[in-house]
Amino acid sequence: MQQLRDTASRLMILNDEIAQTYSRYQNDRKLFCRSGCGECCLHPGIEASVLEMLPLALHLYDAGLAESTLEALQQHTQDGCFFYQASSEDRKSGQCGVYPYRPAVCRMFGAAGYRGREGEVLLSICKVIRADEPEAVIATEQSLSSETPPMMRNHKAQIAQLDYELSKENMPIKQATEAALEKVLTKAYYASFAE
Repeated sequence: MQQLRDTASRLMILNDEIAQTYSRYQNDRKLFCRSGCGECCLHPGIEASVLEMLPLALHLYDAGLAESTLEALQQHTQDGCFFYQASSEDRKSGQCGVYPYRPAVCRMFGAAGYRGREGEVLLSICKVIRADEPEAVIATEQSLSSETPPMMRNHKAQIAQLDYELSKENMPIKQATEAALEKVLTKAYYASFAE
């Protein structure tokens, strides 16, 4: 169990660095997320690794909520992130209920770089930011040849270096959270025999 905790601690430090890198880039380029926007949280295709969800799983375990959260996740059928707390009827406004423990993919979201088929640097940008900040988006896209944005792939590789097994597969956030909770609960169960 201590190894999981050590890995999660190292990941939280890396996650903070990742969040600062993407936030700084987005602020410098004037690519701001709309306050209270939750459109990305509602997207059913957002994926994370089990490793990305490990800090949250340990937090829930320490709070005595791991088993009940796992059961609730297994019953959850709505699209989007289980931890998203909608504040509007259309669910497009809200906030993250586990913000300090959100996965790296959420920290990278908004505006990030990736490589195209020809190896060229492209910009992955949120449709809401694209609509809200069209001039900033155009200026950023025009600057891609001279100013490389933070690259999602590079940061995913840094995360994988912490624990390849737990980071080798991306899956929907719900499944990744379930797997992380099951990993923590299993480790805790067997650790109790060693005491």
